[in-house]
Amino acid sequence: MHSKASRILILLTVIFAALSGLYLLIGGIWLAKLGGSLYYIIAGVVLLVTAFLLHRRRGSALLLYALFLLGTTVWSLWEVGSDFWALTPRLDITFFLGLWLVLPFIWRELNGTGSFSRVALSAVLVFVVAVLAYSIFNDPQEINGSLNAEQAEAVPAEDGVAPGDWPAYGRTQGGTRYSPLKQINDKNVGELQEAWTFQTGDLKSPSDPGEITNEATPIKIGNALYLCTAHQQLFALDAATGKKKWMFDPKLKPNPTFQHVTCRGVSYYQTPQAAATPAGTEPALCSRRILLPVNDGSMYALDAETGALCEQFGDKGRLNLQSNMPYAKVGSYEPTSPPIVTATSIVMAGAVTDNYSTKQPSGVVRGFDVNTGKLLWAFDSGAKDPNLLPHDDQKYTPNSPNSWAPAAYDDKLDLVYLPMGVSTPDIWGGHRTPEMERFANGVLALNATTGKLAWFYQTVHHDLWDMDVPAQPTLADIDDKDGHKVPVIYIPTKTGDIFVLNRTNGQPVVPAPEMVVPGGPAKGDRLSPTQPYSELSFRPKAHLAGKDMWGATIYDQLVCRVMFHQLRYEGPFTPPSEQGTLVFPGNLGMFEWGGIAVDGDRQVAITNPMALPFVSRLIPRGPGNPIEPDENDKGGTGSEKGIQPQYGLPYGVTLNPFLSPIGLPCKQPSWGYISAVDLKTNEIVWKKRIGTVRDSSPLPLPFKMGMPMLGGPVATAGNLFFIAATADNYLRAFNVTNGKQLWEARLPAGGQATPMTYEVNGKQYVLIFAGGHGSFGTKLGDYVKAYALPDSK
Repeated sequence: MHSKASRILILLTVIFAALSGLYLLIGGIWLAKLGGSLYYIIAGVVLLVTAFLLHRRRGSALLLYALFLLGTTVWSLWEVGSDFWALTPRLDITFFLGLWLVLPFIWRELNGTGSFSRVALSAVLVFVVAVLAYSIFNDPQEINGSLNAEQAEAVPAEDGVAPGDWPAYGRTQGGTRYSPLKQINDKNVGELQEAWTFQTGDLKSPSDPGEITNEATPIKIGNALYLCTAHQQLFALDAATGKKKWMFDPKLKPNPTFQHVTCRGVSYYQTPQAAATPAGTEPALCSRRILLPVNDGSMYALDAETGALCEQFGDKGRLNLQSNMPYAKVGSYEPTSPPIVTATSIVMAGAVTDNYSTKQPSGVVRGFDVNTGKLLWAFDSGAKDPNLLPHDDQKYTPNSPNSWAPAAYDDKLDLVYLPMGVSTPDIWGGHRTPEMERFANGVLALNATTGKLAWFYQTVHHDLWDMDVPAQPTLADIDDKDGHKVPVIYIPTKTGDIFVLNRTNGQPVVPAPEMVVPGGPAKGDRLSPTQPYSELSFRPKAHLAGKDMWGATIYDQLVCRVMFHQLRYEGPFTPPSEQGTLVFPGNLGMFEWGGIAVDGDRQVAITNPMALPFVSRLIPRGPGNPIEPDENDKGGTGSEKGIQPQYGLPYGVTLNPFLSPIGLPCKQPSWGYISAVDLKTNEIVWKKRIGTVRDSSPLPLPFKMGMPMLGGPVATAGNLFFIAATADNYLRAFNVTNGKQLWEARLPAGGQATPMTYEVNGKQYVLIFAGGHGSFGTKLGDYVKAYALPDSK
C-alpha cells in the first residue's frame, strides 16, 4: 500500500516531468522550424513518456530515463566537448531528476522496478559525474603553454624613465605598461599586503548619467602620485603613505545628458630648466605641471608641487577645447583620456557622443603650445584639408571621426599615434562622404610638432558596428626572424585582431589580408566587400552556432538558442538590420581601453581579450522615434541603453548585450581571458579564464567562469603581471611565464581601471583605483589602494 507522502512525491515528479517535457517539446518544435537542433523535441517527448510511465507507476520509467540521460550526455559531449560550464546547463536538471528517481521513496513506489533499471540509471549518473569531474580539469578553451622562463636582467636603457617612476598613463608614452621593478616577484608576491588606502570622497551624484566610471591610472613622479576621479577632481598624494598633498576641483557640473563622466588619467610636463634644476632646489612655479582634461571641454594646467593654476597657460590656467567647435553643447565633446606631451606640444583629442545625431562636435585632434596653450596646429579628420585652421566664425567639421582612447608617442620619430573611431552616428553610414571615412577606424600617425600626416592604417572599412580602435597602441622594438630590430606598433582592436605595423611607415609587419565579409546592408546603406584580418588575433576561429548558446538550465538555454536563430548572423561584420543582428565580437570589444602590456626585454605581450556578443537592431523612423529632436531636447543621450536616436538618419538603433530573459549571457562562458603572446613568433603561448561570478550572481559563489573586463594589465620584470578589470572585485597577480595565479586581494569596489607600480624610498608598491563602473554594473566607490611586501622583506 502506497504511503500518502510517497503518492504526493510521485505526483509532483509527474507534474515536473510533464511540464518540462511540454516546455521542451513546444520550444523544440519552434527551434527546429528556425533550423536549430532536434534534441529538444526528443527530450520533450521522452520526458512526457517518462511522466506517463511514472503516473502509471511503471518501473520502466527508470530505464527509459537512463537511456535519455546517457544520450543527453553523449550529445552534450559531441556539441561542446569537455567544457564544464558548457556542459552544465545541458546536464544539471537532467542529472538531478535522474538522481531523484533512484531515491528509495520514488523507485519503491513503482511496479516492476527490477534491479537492472535502478542499476542502469545509477551507472549513468556515475558516468555523468565522471564526465563533469574530468571536464573541470580539462578545459578545451584554455591553452596551457609556457614562455621562455629566462629573466631579463638589464633595465631598459632607451625608455627615458626612472625605474621607480610611472610618469605617463602607460608608464612610457609608448604605452608599454611594463615596469623594470622586481622587488616584488613571482617568488614573494604571495606575501603582498595592503600598505595604505586613500578615499577621494568623489561619489556618484543624482545628476550623473549611468556611465560614471573610475578608470584612472595614476602617474608617479618623484615621491608624488597624481590621479583624477570620475568628476575630474585632481589629487596629489604622497607615494609612500597615500596622504593628500593637495587637491584641485574643476567644479564639473554634469547632468544626465552627459554620455560619460570619465577620467582615465592626467599628463605631466617639466620644462628643460626644471629638468636641469639641482636636487634639493625648489623649482620655479609651473616648471613642473600636471595637465588635467575635464569632461566639460576644458583642460587645466596646474603646478605639480602646489596645485596652483599655471596662469601663463591658456586663460589663467584653463584651456577652452570648445573653441571653434560646432554644436558645442556641454557634454557633447568630452576629453576623457590624458593628452600626449612632447617637448613642444600638447596633443589633445576627445570623445564625441555616440549615436545621437548628425549634428555633433568635431573629432578634431589639436596641438597646443606646451608652455602657453596657444593653438599650434589642427588635424580635422573629416575636412578636405585636415590641417586648415579655422578663423573668425569658421568651425571645425561636424561629426568627424574622433579619438577618445589614449594615444602613443615616439619621441625619436616625433610621431604621435592616435586610435581613431568612426564618424558618429555609428550604426548606419549611407550618408558618409569619402572625407568622413578617410581617417576613420584605424591608427593615425601625425608629426607631433606640425600636425602633418605621416601615415594612416585602417582596421575596419565603412564601420557599422562601433568597431573603433579602443585602446592606446603600444610601441616596441622587436627582433625579426633575422635578428634585426624592427620598430613596431601593436594595435589591439574590438574585433580581437592585434594589428602589427612598422611604426615608421604604417606597413604591416604581421600580415593582415583582406577577407570577404557578409553583404546585404540596410536600406540606403552600403558595405565594404572585404575587411582586414590580422594574423595575430584572438578572434574566435569559428562562427557562433546554436551549440554555443548557454543558460543556467536547459530551459533558458533553449530560449537563447531560439533567440540566436531569430537574429541575423553570418559571422563577423554581419550588417545591422531591422531583424536584429548578432554582433560578435561585440561592440564592447574583445579589446577595450585597457590595452595590452608589452615586456620588450623578453618580447612578450600580456593581453586580456573578452568574448561577449551584442545585438544591434535598427529602428525605422516612426511614432516615438522622430528624425530630429524636439525643441525641448537638451542634447546627449545620457545613456547607452534603449533606443539611441541617431537623429538625422533613417534609423535609430538599440545596442544591448545578448542576454537571456533572466539576464545571463546567451553565449557560453568564458567571457574573459588572460593570455600571453610570444612577440618573436606572434603565437599565443597560454590562455586562461579569469574572474568569478562572486559579485554578479544572486549567490556569492566563487565560480571561475571567465568574466568580462574593463581595464588592462601591467607587467613587471619580476615575472609578474597585475590586473583587476573583471566584473568581480579583485586585484590579481599572475606568473608571466605560464599564467598561473599567484595572489589576489579583495577590493571594496569594482577595479575597472588599469593598475600601476612604482618605487619610493627603496620600496615597491602596486596600486589600483577601485571605484567601480556605473554601466558595467560593479560596485561604485572612491578607493585608491596600494600594496607592498612587509617591511622585513
